[in-house]
Amino acid sequence: MKVLVINNLESGLQDGSIFDFMRKLLRDGDELIVRSTDGTTPIEDLLSDASSFDLVVASGGDGTIATVCYFLRSSGIPILPFPAGTSNLLAVNLDQPDEPHALVEMARAGFTVDIDLGEITYDTPKGEVSKGFMISGGAGFDATIMENSKQLKKTFGSSAYLFTALGTPNPVVATFTIHLDNEVVKVDAIAAMAMNFSKIHPDISITHANNAHDGLLEIVVLKQRSAFEMLPAVIAAFLDRTGRFASRTEAIGIYMTKSVRIESDPPLKLQYDGEAQPYQTPFTARILPGAARLVVTKKEYDRLHLIN
Repeated sequence: MKVLVINNLESGLQDGSIFDFMRKLLRDGDELIVRSTDGTTPIEDLLSDASSFDLVVASGGDGTIATVCYFLRSSGIPILPFPAGTSNLLAVNLDQPDEPHALVEMARAGFTVDIDLGEITYDTPKGEVSKGFMISGGAGFDATIMENSKQLKKTFGSSAYLFTALGTPNPVVATFTIHLDNEVVKVDAIAAMAMNFSKIHPDISITHANNAHDGLLEIVVLKQRSAFEMLPAVIAAFLDRTGRFASRTEAIGIYMTKSVRIESDPPLKLQYDGEAQPYQTPFTARILPGAARLVVTKKEYDRLHLIN
């Protein structure tokens, strides 16, 4: 096996678990190359010869993994997401282990699925930029949460998003104009997100579906005017794991589309896969069906093929 490890030195708790993984992975005749970045060297620069490897391991948070997946989109190169971030929502959505030995077993078993990848495009002072996301990209309160939860994530992981949301009681309410494939929606809300996966916590899904292989984005609009108004929706989402609660309440609007353009008045900051950005609306997003080939557990492989 010839393996390329992309290692984000700045991700998560920096506990060195990726090195335990590498030590346990290697067998006689294997070749493993590690390329690291602290953010100075772009991840894309480390992937120029990725096609010559049997496996690419993306070690970092959701943003790191999404960057690797986007650069290698539609290449058919197997990518093992190594959850080395502080929240690791992709691992949560894929029901993936985080223990190095279990991840070695995943890598050796080699079960892969082709997962949809999101693409977000926005303007910067240097021109238009496109980036990939695995979980979501959006504008408004979600970007505020991502920006304000950076320190809490080191202690509380994905739960930091909930704590930060409730600690920011009066988010900006904006008028969103949302251009879907077949209609235009105008609504006052605190956030609008294009979602590929739905779980923001092991027990909480924003939408009923958690389907990143249907070729569609779920556009989620948070219509609440305060953080406390989110509580009924969060409680409903938590209880929905039992299958007993069919409604997400009227506070959340959900639309299905392949592509979207989202504008807001006033302009709002953006985020994608947990990384707050200094740029603002408008932005566009689209789904890239089956563009990321991910290594998954046998259980997840069987579940996804059963759905298909």
